[in-house]
Amino acid sequence: MVNKASGPPDDHDDSTDQGPAIPAVHADGLTVVRGPRTVLRGLAFDVPRGQITGLLGPSGCGKSTLMRSIVGTQAKVTGTLDVLGRPAGHPTLRTRIGYVTQAPSVYDDLTVRQNLDYFAAILAPGRAAADRRHSDVTQTITDVDLTTHADSLAGNLSGGQRSRVSLAVALLGTPELLVLDEPTVGLDPVLRRDLWNLFHDIAARRGATLLISSHVMDEAERCHRLLLMREGEILADDTPEALRTRTHSDTVEEAFLHLVDQAVEASRTKEPTR
Repeated sequence: MVNKASGPPDDHDDSTDQGPAIPAVHADGLTVVRGPRTVLRGLAFDVPRGQITGLLGPSGCGKSTLMRSIVGTQAKVTGTLDVLGRPAGHPTLRTRIGYVTQAPSVYDDLTVRQNLDYFAAILAPGRAAADRRHSDVTQTITDVDLTTHADSLAGNLSGGQRSRVSLAVALLGTPELLVLDEPTVGLDPVLRRDLWNLFHDIAARRGATLLISSHVMDEAERCHRLLLMREGEILADDTPEALRTRTHSDTVEEAFLHLVDQAVEASRTKEPTR
């Protein structure tokens, strides 16, 4: 997990990237090639601000590669990819994006508070920022409901609690965009539900934009908007309700399978006859 936002910008001078018409993420012709394989194939989409957008698809479809591209850690990215009005990877985005990787990236031999103190000091070093760091850490621990575990070693926490610590680190500095790579993987249904309630609370209270990847289709119903992926391409970019309606499906999973069948059939019709 890396914190790469602060609600109102203070260090960058481009006020145009704050306009409501500017999406949190804008991609056009986004392509990533790794060796002989094209991982992302000319993607074009927008992620609206202030909402939870789900990035869903089977394992290996390119979700993690897309997320790394957005946070600026993916090599050999071509096409247009703007994040918060700036090119992905721009130095001014480092304090405006929170990134949570699939594996919890916290130190087991430190307490929850010590972990957050450490990462807060990286974000805002120096004695002058000590009071602000302490306030930010305390508020973040409260936000992720870990107050009673603040002095517990991270290595002694449950899987769900460790996920909350990773999320807390990403929340330091109140980022405008949170990128969460399969944050509920391996968690039981109750913990998954609690985390999703927390995600919605963060979006509502902080006004943050959340981009959350998953291969669990029932989580799609919890998102405001969806990007459905398959084999490095986007099958759909719409709301859950609109997807169900236009595919005449009862669930997003049924809608996704319908779109997959359509894509397979379309690819067959394009194959040259022999």
